[in-house]
Amino acid sequence: MPRDNSIKKVLVIGSGPIVIGQAAEFDYAGTQACRSLKEEGIEVVLLNSNPATIMTDKDIADRVYIEPLTIEVVEQLIKKEKPDSVLPTLGGQAGLNLAMELEEAGFLKENNVRLIGTTSETIKKAEDRLEFKATMEKIGEPVAASLVVENVEDGLAFANKIGYPVVLRPAYTLGGSGGGIAHDSQQLVEILENGLRLSRVGQVLVERCIAGWKEIEYEVMRDGAGNCITVCNMENIDPVGVHTGDSIVVAPSQTLGDKEYQMLRTSALNIISELNITGGCNVQYALHPETFEYCVIEVNPRVSRSSALASKATGYPIAKVAAKIALGYNLDEIKNAITQKTYASFEPMLDYVVVKIPRLPFDKFISAKRTLTTQMKATGEVMSICNNFEGALMKAIRSLEQHVDSLMSYDFTDLTDDELIDQLKKVDDMRMWRIAEACRRGISYDLIHEITKVDEWFIDKFAIITEMETALKTQELTPELLKEAKDKGIRITYIDSYTKEDLQDLTVATDNVNAGRMMGEYARTLLDKDSKIAIVSHVKGVSTAVEREQGFREGLGDYAENIVETVYCNSLYEKSYELAQKLMEKYPDLEMIAGMNEYSAVGVGRAVSDAGVKDRIDVVGVDCSQEAINLMEMGVYKGIIVQKAFRMGYIGVEETIHMLNGDAVEKNIDSGCELVTPENMYDSDIERLIFPFG
Repeated sequence: MPRDNSIKKVLVIGSGPIVIGQAAEFDYAGTQACRSLKEEGIEVVLLNSNPATIMTDKDIADRVYIEPLTIEVVEQLIKKEKPDSVLPTLGGQAGLNLAMELEEAGFLKENNVRLIGTTSETIKKAEDRLEFKATMEKIGEPVAASLVVENVEDGLAFANKIGYPVVLRPAYTLGGSGGGIAHDSQQLVEILENGLRLSRVGQVLVERCIAGWKEIEYEVMRDGAGNCITVCNMENIDPVGVHTGDSIVVAPSQTLGDKEYQMLRTSALNIISELNITGGCNVQYALHPETFEYCVIEVNPRVSRSSALASKATGYPIAKVAAKIALGYNLDEIKNAITQKTYASFEPMLDYVVVKIPRLPFDKFISAKRTLTTQMKATGEVMSICNNFEGALMKAIRSLEQHVDSLMSYDFTDLTDDELIDQLKKVDDMRMWRIAEACRRGISYDLIHEITKVDEWFIDKFAIITEMETALKTQELTPELLKEAKDKGIRITYIDSYTKEDLQDLTVATDNVNAGRMMGEYARTLLDKDSKIAIVSHVKGVSTAVEREQGFREGLGDYAENIVETVYCNSLYEKSYELAQKLMEKYPDLEMIAGMNEYSAVGVGRAVSDAGVKDRIDVVGVDCSQEAINLMEMGVYKGIIVQKAFRMGYIGVEETIHMLNGDAVEKNIDSGCELVTPENMYDSDIERLIFPFG
């Protein structure tokens, strides 16, 4: 179907202030939508009360109004700008609520304005708890036993009938505001009174609590011709009972079999078709962990918080496509913005894992109640991508910027096993770290699952990470082990060490080429034009040996032509001693032997000293030790290039902290080095540098 040419001017309603339930992801969606509309030559008028959003930039819409999101303001704006359409589905719940009030009051009809992207009937069927229940029953989709109540008395009566605990879900509220789980009549009265007060229509759904079931989400898309696709499915690590905005979410689902996946996919497509939604829609399910029983929790007939996650996870621009559909286009008419070849009717496929972790504000509100329920508390979220779950999880943890960087970030050593098991019952922002600690202590998966209701597949993944932590502490750090750790999302810092496999996130070490060059430049000052030079290096082909030899030759310049031989001691003192003896026998007129590391240089120094030729043969080297200092005091060593070991370690730790905090750091940092000679070895700065050795 071609574009509806009757649509020429659209009012887009934004999400309002970025608060809980109206987070920045709606700004992301609204910005996409405005740009999508302008691409089609539509005049865009934007209303949003928050000047700090991207969508309120003057380049995003033709006209931007920063005004309160109230009925009075919207009415005045419509009278002034005279749009022919209103797009309410891209600003979260705030836009939907305003659209419904305008529609029900007859204002839109009076001013010849229509809703696009959805209809008032669709919104009512999805958002009105009574209508939603009736619609689900009509198409045979299971919902938990429930009753829509408009007063506390009816709520109490129904709760007594089905038994506690019960879930309370107010109609037309943001982020589950006013909702919660009541375990007794006292809690029910408290939550219900608040929910009735906050609901726009004074309705609260009282339903059977299915806490402990898996929570699954499907992000689906439908056009006006009835074409439907699944953009993405997501699985909450936390079971039902925690608001999806506060839950750790993974996409695609990791613990569903094909039968379960297809069952819920079919259900989601049936629901979006029955509701006659055009554009994006989010469907939330509760799935029994051991059977194929499921319940529809709720349907969001709009771009939701999960839509932003699904868009970024898949590369499918949900808000952009939804805006095109609102103009009348079908999915098979909207080109993929990236490929420009395929169309929006193609379902995205993920061959990687995406993890979302909520950013909960308890580091700022330290006295706030940390318990997580059906009422959202997160003020933001982070998302990460990796080719496996463990890597994605670790990346996401480090991205939180809340002084956590791994599953070891909290100390539970003061807890006994029984106390830890008791604390596993807590549903708060530290639950994942408690599960990890339980895995470290060998507490059985069955027991952890029984208490937390977290699927054993995820528990096993936490255990894999903790096992890698132990392996890195106790086993030899082989390239194979480090690669495995890297794959699990553990960041690796090398200090004074290199690897050919490029496994490190950060390396702090001496620039070996420069160290060798400094030694060569100094050696040149000791030599005559025809002086013969030999090199005793450590291991042939190893990077430090190659780089230091290269730098040494560069530092010597044309004197490098005087190098008569290079030999290798395999980092053995005795071997370097023996090789130095053979070199002195072979080249009687030898005037310098250079050692490329501590083992080679000290062995050479001993041999020169024992041969009594220290006045004829100069010894220079890289790396310092106690014996090297002793040999310099004896007049054997003429120069040592000393690595700044303390600085190397300090920078390594300092930059690692920056890296874990999410700051940009250089991948390779030169910690520097210093030339030590008999003339300067007693200078205060040099003494501090070599202090550990003498």
